[in-house]
Amino acid sequence: MLADKIEKLTIARFTGKEKSRIEDLVVWERPLTIILNNRELVTLLCWPTDQKFLAVGFLYSEGLIKNKDDIKKITVDEKRGVVRVKTEVDNELAGELVFSRFITSGCGRGTSFYSPFDVRDIARVESQIRLLPEEVFDLMKAFHRRSKVYRKTRGVHSAALCDARDILLFAEDIGRHNAIDKIFGQCLVENLPTDEHVLVTSGRISSEILLKVARKSIPIVISKSAPTDVGVKLADELGITIIGYVRGKRMNVYTHEWRVVVNE
Repeated sequence: MLADKIEKLTIARFTGKEKSRIEDLVVWERPLTIILNNRELVTLLCWPTDQKFLAVGFLYSEGLIKNKDDIKKITVDEKRGVVRVKTEVDNELAGELVFSRFITSGCGRGTSFYSPFDVRDIARVESQIRLLPEEVFDLMKAFHRRSKVYRKTRGVHSAALCDARDILLFAEDIGRHNAIDKIFGQCLVENLPTDEHVLVTSGRISSEILLKVARKSIPIVISKSAPTDVGVKLADELGITIIGYVRGKRMNVYTHEWRVVVNE
Protein backbone atom coordinates (compact mmCIF):
# COMPACT_ATOMS: atom_id res chain seq x y z
CA MET A 1 0.00 0.00 0.00
CA LEU A 2 1.16 3.54 -0.75
CA ALA A 3 0.54 4.57 2.87
CA ASP A 4 3.19 2.05 3.93
CA LYS A 5 5.81 3.96 1.97
CA ILE A 6 5.18 7.38 3.51
CA GLU A 7 6.56 8.33 6.93
CA LYS A 8 4.72 10.54 9.43
CA LEU A 9 7.03 12.84 11.42
CA THR A 10 6.58 15.45 14.11
CA ILE A 11 8.44 18.58 13.04
CA ALA A 12 8.89 22.21 14.01
CA ARG A 13 7.17 24.83 11.87
CA PHE A 14 8.24 28.45 12.03
CA THR A 15 5.94 31.23 10.82
CA GLY A 16 7.65 34.54 11.32
CA LYS A 17 8.65 34.52 14.99
CA GLU A 18 6.09 31.87 15.93
CA LYS A 19 7.03 28.23 16.43
CA SER A 20 4.65 25.25 16.50
CA ARG A 21 4.83 21.45 16.44
CA ILE A 22 3.00 19.75 13.57
CA GLU A 23 2.81 16.36 11.91
CA ASP A 24 4.22 16.14 8.38
CA LEU A 25 4.51 13.38 5.79
CA VAL A 26 7.74 12.47 3.99
CA VAL A 27 8.15 9.95 1.21
CA TRP A 28 10.41 6.90 1.59
CA GLU A 29 13.78 6.80 -0.19
CA ARG A 30 15.25 3.33 -0.71
CA PRO A 31 18.03 1.79 -2.84
CA LEU A 32 17.10 -0.60 -5.65
CA THR A 33 19.88 -2.77 -7.04
CA ILE A 34 19.46 -4.16 -10.55
CA ILE A 35 21.35 -7.39 -11.21
CA LEU A 36 21.53 -8.25 -14.90
CA ASN A 37 22.59 -11.81 -15.79
CA ASN A 38 24.16 -12.31 -12.35
CA ARG A 39 26.18 -9.08 -12.59
CA GLU A 40 25.37 -6.13 -10.36
CA LEU A 41 24.63 -3.34 -12.80
CA VAL A 42 23.51 -0.31 -10.83
CA THR A 43 21.84 0.81 -7.61
CA LEU A 44 19.13 3.42 -8.01
CA LEU A 45 17.69 5.59 -5.27
CA CYS A 46 13.93 5.45 -5.62
CA TRP A 47 10.51 5.44 -4.04
CA PRO A 48 10.05 1.67 -3.60
CA THR A 49 6.96 1.05 -5.73
CA ASP A 50 6.62 -0.69 -9.11
CA GLN A 51 10.20 -1.98 -8.77
CA LYS A 52 9.78 -4.49 -11.59
CA PHE A 53 8.65 -1.77 -14.00
CA LEU A 54 11.45 0.54 -12.85
CA ALA A 55 14.13 -2.09 -13.50
CA VAL A 56 12.75 -3.06 -16.92
CA GLY A 57 12.24 0.58 -17.92
CA PHE A 58 15.80 1.45 -16.88
CA LEU A 59 17.27 -1.44 -18.89
CA TYR A 60 15.21 -0.44 -21.92
CA SER A 61 16.11 3.24 -21.65
CA GLU A 62 19.79 2.31 -21.50
CA GLY A 63 19.49 0.14 -24.61
CA LEU A 64 20.30 -3.08 -22.73
CA ILE A 65 17.01 -4.69 -23.78
CA LYS A 66 14.93 -3.86 -26.84
CA ASN A 67 11.63 -5.61 -26.17
CA LYS A 68 9.82 -8.01 -23.83
CA ASP A 69 11.11 -11.04 -25.73
CA ASP A 70 14.66 -10.19 -24.62
CA ILE A 71 13.70 -10.98 -21.02
CA LYS A 72 13.93 -14.57 -19.85
CA LYS A 73 13.13 -14.11 -16.16
CA ILE A 74 12.53 -11.33 -13.63
CA THR A 75 12.79 -11.86 -9.87
CA VAL A 76 11.85 -9.07 -7.46
CA ASP A 77 12.99 -9.09 -3.84
CA GLU A 78 11.13 -6.09 -2.41
CA LYS A 79 12.45 -6.66 1.11
CA ARG A 80 16.10 -6.44 0.06
CA GLY A 81 15.47 -3.96 -2.75
CA VAL A 82 16.88 -6.17 -5.51
CA VAL A 83 15.58 -6.96 -8.99
CA ARG A 84 17.31 -9.77 -10.90
CA VAL A 85 16.84 -9.85 -14.65
CA LYS A 86 18.02 -12.66 -16.91
CA THR A 87 17.96 -12.07 -20.65
CA GLU A 88 17.75 -14.58 -23.47
CA VAL A 89 21.17 -13.43 -24.67
CA ASP A 90 23.83 -12.38 -22.16
CA ASN A 91 24.81 -8.85 -23.12
CA GLU A 92 28.50 -8.61 -22.24
CA LEU A 93 28.37 -4.90 -22.88
CA ALA A 94 26.43 -4.48 -19.63
CA GLY A 95 29.48 -5.46 -17.62
CA GLU A 96 31.60 -2.85 -19.35
CA LEU A 97 28.97 -0.15 -18.82
CA VAL A 98 29.22 -0.48 -15.05
CA PHE A 99 32.57 1.28 -15.31
CA SER A 100 31.41 4.06 -17.66
CA ARG A 101 28.26 5.33 -16.02
CA PHE A 102 27.86 8.99 -15.15
CA ILE A 103 25.64 10.95 -12.81
CA THR A 104 22.83 12.72 -14.66
CA SER A 105 20.92 15.86 -13.75
CA GLY A 106 18.13 13.74 -12.28
CA CYS A 107 16.76 13.83 -8.76
CA GLY A 108 18.02 11.05 -6.54
CA ARG A 109 21.39 11.03 -8.37
CA GLY A 110 20.12 9.60 -11.63
CA THR A 111 22.53 7.27 -13.38
CA SER A 112 22.99 6.74 -17.10
CA PHE A 113 25.39 4.81 -19.30
CA TYR A 114 25.13 6.64 -22.62
CA SER A 115 26.40 9.95 -23.87
CA PRO A 116 23.64 12.55 -24.18
CA PHE A 117 25.00 13.40 -27.60
CA ASP A 118 24.87 9.86 -28.98
CA VAL A 119 21.67 9.74 -31.06
CA ARG A 120 22.99 7.73 -33.99
CA ASP A 121 20.89 4.65 -33.21
CA ILE A 122 17.65 6.51 -32.44
CA ALA A 123 15.19 7.04 -35.26
CA ARG A 124 13.54 10.40 -35.82
CA VAL A 125 9.91 10.52 -34.62
CA GLU A 126 7.66 11.06 -37.64
CA SER A 127 4.24 11.08 -35.92
CA GLN A 128 1.56 13.41 -37.30
CA ILE A 129 -0.32 13.64 -34.00
CA ARG A 130 -1.67 17.09 -33.12
CA LEU A 131 -3.13 18.61 -29.96
CA LEU A 132 -5.36 21.58 -29.30
CA PRO A 133 -4.13 23.97 -26.59
CA GLU A 134 -7.19 23.09 -24.51
CA GLU A 135 -6.24 19.42 -24.67
CA VAL A 136 -2.78 20.26 -23.30
CA PHE A 137 -4.26 22.30 -20.44
CA ASP A 138 -6.82 19.58 -19.63
CA LEU A 139 -4.12 16.87 -19.55
CA MET A 140 -2.06 18.94 -17.12
CA LYS A 141 -5.08 19.49 -14.87
CA ALA A 142 -5.79 15.75 -14.84
CA PHE A 143 -2.08 15.11 -14.18
CA HIS A 144 -2.12 17.36 -11.11
CA ARG A 145 -5.24 15.61 -9.79
CA ARG A 146 -3.51 12.22 -10.07
CA SER A 147 -0.39 13.41 -8.19
CA LYS A 148 -1.71 12.37 -4.77
CA VAL A 149 1.63 11.47 -3.21
CA TYR A 150 3.13 14.76 -4.37
CA ARG A 151 0.28 16.70 -2.79
CA LYS A 152 0.79 14.84 0.49
CA THR A 153 4.58 15.03 0.68
CA ARG A 154 5.89 17.45 -2.01
CA GLY A 155 8.69 14.88 -2.29
CA VAL A 156 8.12 13.06 -5.59
CA HIS A 157 8.03 13.59 -9.33
CA SER A 158 5.27 12.24 -11.55
CA ALA A 159 5.01 10.93 -15.11
CA ALA A 160 2.08 9.86 -17.24
CA LEU A 161 1.45 8.29 -20.63
CA CYS A 162 -1.58 9.83 -22.30
CA ASP A 163 -3.58 9.99 -25.47
CA ALA A 164 -5.01 13.35 -26.55
CA ARG A 165 -7.68 13.30 -23.85
CA ASP A 166 -6.91 10.86 -21.04
CA ILE A 167 -4.16 9.61 -18.75
CA LEU A 168 -3.50 5.95 -19.52
CA LEU A 169 -0.61 5.17 -17.13
CA PHE A 170 0.67 7.12 -14.14
CA ALA A 171 3.74 6.75 -11.89
CA GLU A 172 5.49 8.65 -9.10
CA ASP A 173 9.03 8.48 -7.73
CA ILE A 174 11.61 10.63 -5.96
CA GLY A 175 13.46 10.88 -9.28
CA ARG A 176 11.95 12.21 -12.50
CA HIS A 177 13.96 9.64 -14.49
CA ASN A 178 12.63 6.82 -12.35
CA ALA A 179 9.01 7.92 -12.76
CA ILE A 180 9.41 7.86 -16.54
CA ASP A 181 11.23 4.50 -16.47
CA LYS A 182 8.36 3.02 -14.43
CA ILE A 183 5.95 4.08 -17.20
CA PHE A 184 8.15 2.68 -19.97
CA GLY A 185 8.80 -0.53 -18.05
CA GLN A 186 5.08 -1.13 -17.66
CA CYS A 187 4.55 -0.46 -21.37
CA LEU A 188 7.20 -3.03 -22.27
CA VAL A 189 6.04 -5.71 -19.82
CA GLU A 190 2.37 -5.31 -20.79
CA ASN A 191 2.99 -4.78 -24.52
CA LEU A 192 1.41 -1.31 -24.51
CA PRO A 193 2.12 1.02 -27.46
CA THR A 194 3.73 4.43 -26.96
CA ASP A 195 3.92 5.86 -30.47
CA GLU A 196 1.15 8.37 -31.22
CA HIS A 197 1.02 9.07 -27.48
CA VAL A 198 2.01 11.91 -25.16
CA LEU A 199 4.32 11.89 -22.14
CA VAL A 200 3.53 14.30 -19.30
CA THR A 201 6.19 14.89 -16.65
CA SER A 202 6.55 17.14 -13.64
CA GLY A 203 10.29 17.54 -14.16
CA ARG A 204 12.81 19.41 -16.22
CA ILE A 205 13.13 18.19 -19.82
CA SER A 206 16.85 17.56 -20.26
CA SER A 207 18.89 15.61 -22.79
CA GLU A 208 18.66 12.23 -21.06
CA ILE A 209 14.88 12.57 -20.76
CA LEU A 210 14.67 13.28 -24.50
CA LEU A 211 16.71 10.18 -25.31
CA LYS A 212 14.40 8.02 -23.20
CA VAL A 213 11.36 9.48 -24.94
CA ALA A 214 12.86 9.11 -28.40
CA ARG A 215 13.58 5.41 -27.82
CA LYS A 216 9.84 4.92 -27.31
CA SER A 217 8.93 7.03 -30.38
CA ILE A 218 6.82 9.43 -28.32
CA PRO A 219 6.16 12.60 -30.36
CA ILE A 220 5.09 15.07 -27.63
CA VAL A 221 6.48 15.80 -24.15
CA ILE A 222 4.54 18.09 -21.82
CA SER A 223 5.91 19.49 -18.55
CA LYS A 224 5.07 22.12 -15.99
CA SER A 225 8.82 22.77 -15.90
CA ALA A 226 11.29 23.92 -18.56
CA PRO A 227 13.71 22.21 -20.96
CA THR A 228 17.47 22.61 -21.13
CA ASP A 229 19.26 23.94 -24.20
CA VAL A 230 20.57 20.49 -25.16
CA GLY A 231 17.11 19.04 -24.57
CA VAL A 232 15.65 21.53 -27.04
CA LYS A 233 18.36 20.81 -29.63
CA LEU A 234 17.83 17.05 -29.34
CA ALA A 235 14.05 17.40 -29.57
CA ASP A 236 14.39 19.50 -32.71
CA GLU A 237 16.74 16.94 -34.26
CA LEU A 238 14.63 13.94 -33.24
CA GLY A 239 11.27 15.36 -34.32
CA ILE A 240 9.80 15.68 -30.82
CA THR A 241 7.54 18.51 -29.70
CA ILE A 242 8.45 20.02 -26.31
CA ILE A 243 5.69 21.86 -24.46
CA GLY A 244 6.93 23.40 -21.21
CA TYR A 245 5.83 25.76 -18.47
CA VAL A 246 2.23 24.58 -18.69
CA ARG A 247 0.56 26.69 -16.03
CA GLY A 248 -3.17 27.40 -16.11
CA LYS A 249 -3.95 28.58 -19.63
CA ARG A 250 -0.35 29.33 -20.59
CA MET A 251 2.34 27.19 -22.17
CA ASN A 252 5.57 27.49 -24.14
CA VAL A 253 6.19 25.36 -27.24
CA TYR A 254 9.92 25.02 -27.88
CA THR A 255 10.10 22.67 -30.87
CA HIS A 256 7.88 21.44 -33.71
CA GLU A 257 5.03 23.76 -32.83
CA TRP A 258 3.01 22.51 -35.83
CA ARG A 259 1.73 19.72 -33.56
CA VAL A 260 -0.17 22.32 -31.50
CA VAL A 261 -3.17 23.47 -33.53
CA VAL A 262 -5.18 26.60 -32.74
CA ASN A 263 -8.79 26.65 -33.95
CA GLU A 264 -9.48 29.90 -35.74
